[in-house]
Amino acid sequence: MFSSFLNRLKRAFRKEEPATPEMVEELRRGFKDKYHAFKMLLAANNAALQIMTEMEVAAHGQQSFGMTFVRGHATAVCVNVFAIIRALNELSGNRYQELFPIFEGIQARIETVLSTRHTPPLTELVLPFSRITKEMADGVGSKMANLGEIVNRLPGLAVPEGFAITSAAYELFLTHNQLQEEINRRLQALEMRDISDLYRVSSEIQMALIGAQVPPELARAITEAYRDLAARVGGRVRVALRSSAVGEDALQTSFAGQYRSELNVAEEHLLTVYKEVLAGKYALTAVNYRLHKGLRDEDVPMCVGCMRMVEAAAGGVMYSRDPNNIRSDTIVINAVHGLAKAVVDGAVTPDLFVVSRDPLAITRREVRHKQQKVVCLPEEGVYTEADPDSDRPALTDEQILELARVALLLEEHFAGPQDIEWSYDQDGRLLLLQSRPLQQMTAPAADAPPLPDVDAPVLLRGGERASPGVAAGPLYLVRNNLDLLQFPEGAVLLAATPQPAWATLLPRAVAVITDRGGITGHLANVAREYGVPAIFNTGDATRKLTPGTLVTVDADGLSIYEGRVEPLLAAAVKKGGLMVGTPVHDTLKEVMAFITPLNLTNPEAPEFKPKGCRTLHDITRYAHEVSVKEMFAFDRHRHVYKYFIKRLVTDVPMEWWVLNLEDGFIEEVPGKEVTLDDIASAPMLALWEGITAVPWEGPPPVDARGFMSIVMGAATDPNLASAGGTIYGNQNYFMISRNFCNLTSRLGFHFSTVEALIGDQPYENYLRFTFKGGAADQTRRSLRAQLVGLMLEHLHFTVDVREDALFARLEGEPRDFMLDRLKALGYLTIHTRQIDMVMLNDSEVEHYREKMLRDLKNLVHT
Repeated sequence: MFSSFLNRLKRAFRKEEPATPEMVEELRRGFKDKYHAFKMLLAANNAALQIMTEMEVAAHGQQSFGMTFVRGHATAVCVNVFAIIRALNELSGNRYQELFPIFEGIQARIETVLSTRHTPPLTELVLPFSRITKEMADGVGSKMANLGEIVNRLPGLAVPEGFAITSAAYELFLTHNQLQEEINRRLQALEMRDISDLYRVSSEIQMALIGAQVPPELARAITEAYRDLAARVGGRVRVALRSSAVGEDALQTSFAGQYRSELNVAEEHLLTVYKEVLAGKYALTAVNYRLHKGLRDEDVPMCVGCMRMVEAAAGGVMYSRDPNNIRSDTIVINAVHGLAKAVVDGAVTPDLFVVSRDPLAITRREVRHKQQKVVCLPEEGVYTEADPDSDRPALTDEQILELARVALLLEEHFAGPQDIEWSYDQDGRLLLLQSRPLQQMTAPAADAPPLPDVDAPVLLRGGERASPGVAAGPLYLVRNNLDLLQFPEGAVLLAATPQPAWATLLPRAVAVITDRGGITGHLANVAREYGVPAIFNTGDATRKLTPGTLVTVDADGLSIYEGRVEPLLAAAVKKGGLMVGTPVHDTLKEVMAFITPLNLTNPEAPEFKPKGCRTLHDITRYAHEVSVKEMFAFDRHRHVYKYFIKRLVTDVPMEWWVLNLEDGFIEEVPGKEVTLDDIASAPMLALWEGITAVPWEGPPPVDARGFMSIVMGAATDPNLASAGGTIYGNQNYFMISRNFCNLTSRLGFHFSTVEALIGDQPYENYLRFTFKGGAADQTRRSLRAQLVGLMLEHLHFTVDVREDALFARLEGEPRDFMLDRLKALGYLTIHTRQIDMVMLNDSEVEHYREKMLRDLKNLVHT
């Protein structure tokens, strides 16, 4: 183990024995292993939070799901949290072993809930639509569960006759051919970073399924169900086989278009096409998604719907709400002649019809030139032919309004906006082919027309919906812990970044608005848990909105209105999710009680320790925080750095040294020196740009009182006497990798540390800045720390000032934003030294404050 080797190396150094090349190389490998463990921890942490987000969306959303979804996601989050704890102990020398029994206790409580809520498995191999409802998503997949729900609970609507080939059939198929073990073996051996390897494994698994035998028992069940269907509809019938994976809709749009469906299939090819649809589960994108989420392959069985093929006169897709503006009072319909496949595949530019909801009226029609259409071949299959009626509308006005009425019925029944595929047959009968939750709502355009019954001014539009809903209250800007303590009941939390520490305000806040941040972060998770509407990543809300203003926050419509907008508030009476009240939903909520709540929000709080972890979310938060300290607490090992540290050759007249942890250089650099041209670390280069952007003017002029404060400070500070003997004495050390930089700096009497991890995943990114010391007395040093803190708060950092020590942090932001802020830290590292000497001179303080703000404005652009 790396830590035990390090102890041996320390003993050798204490005896002043020279380290052998083998010892140095082992040390280098140890640091690389430690850094690898840190990166694995970050990846598992990100995956765990994404899975928690999916569970929260399912609990409050409109998709159907079953116990397979609950078990699969509970298992996946446990797998990732265990990986986090293991990686943390690898990089720390097993300093956090106590997290394992805490994790095991939480996992045991989750297992208790799952075992006591066991749902009898579906054993039938096929089920007619007449026996299917939304609660059967585990057995038939969410797509077929929704169609069965329409057949059985919305009798006024029509669905093509058919049946589902169930998850039990899928399990029988795999067992009969001994495929699951082989699939698992191939997936476990997969090198995920190698796209060619991923493509190869995907193709091999698909070919294995297509070449396998359909078990005789299953073949009989499918054939008999098909013949029953043919008898009901009056003779030989062709069918459409549509994929219906378990959990497909519950995983949002990630699988949209990735699975396979086949149209107009004859009886003699039914079993062959069934296998082809099963094989579609292993399409490249779907395999990659499941692997990165930690979802077990066996937790996503593939079901298949077999439906009478509709000889469509017209077909298409409609949305019960505008997908670009959920608050728009419109229904959007795309239509073509022939099969809806032309719309779904994007092969034809369809007609567009927009219908208002109340009153039901066509408000917009765009009849496009539809040069071709997709139709059924006489025997089997489909083909594309020229559309002789290319400029004629695909729908009559009566059909448009009928579709609109159906969209409203489906939205009401499924408790949310719907994405609906439909067809009109040759007799003019409307048949529904699919209804699923409408996804990917985006912000209304800045120049979008006002909503009906809403005459309030729009203050801001855009951002990302972190938690749904509508609420009203006065804006309260939170920048630091003092603001947190003064936050009033019933206010709208306005902040630059969604800091986890703000989670303590959510019981009092009615809504949250931030400039930055993503929907998988800690604060977003807690907002959804509390049901507090939240809009993140608005870009400039803290600049455009005035604290104290009464606003209505429409998170669903990504809009913020001045005043109370009663029509929106009245329309936002909370509806339960589609599955609310079902046993499976109750189980999900019970399981989530041990997974998603966040209790550890403040790293400085006394309860921020392993025994304070009560949920898996707490463990992820704690482990992420301490992993950074463990990874980069290099002062413990500074006595060994001299064996592979290099001097930075630069014109800046100070000593700068660079330690390459891993891939921080463009290529291996021989010798004892390195230049900026050798550096591949983006954080170091950004920090250096800030350090050198504006030449330092030198120390400020000091009056007699200031000079005496320096003399007394130097004489009474024990840290100054001892610092000269350390590796950091009057020198500056960079420790770097491609995405990481740590700068430990001592400039005269001032000590500072800048630490940055900045990559392509915003959630993993963070900046930390500490600043302490100075030559003046305690009062002046403290005033200097407060001045620097105000500047950093202006740049959206979270700041904590304790006497003359400053601690600032920024996390969860995109790469370019973080690199820009890193330039500011480089600038402040240089330009705040020695100004503590003039902090009692108001005119001098104002001079430096204005100068630094002006320089920062020119340096920082995002």
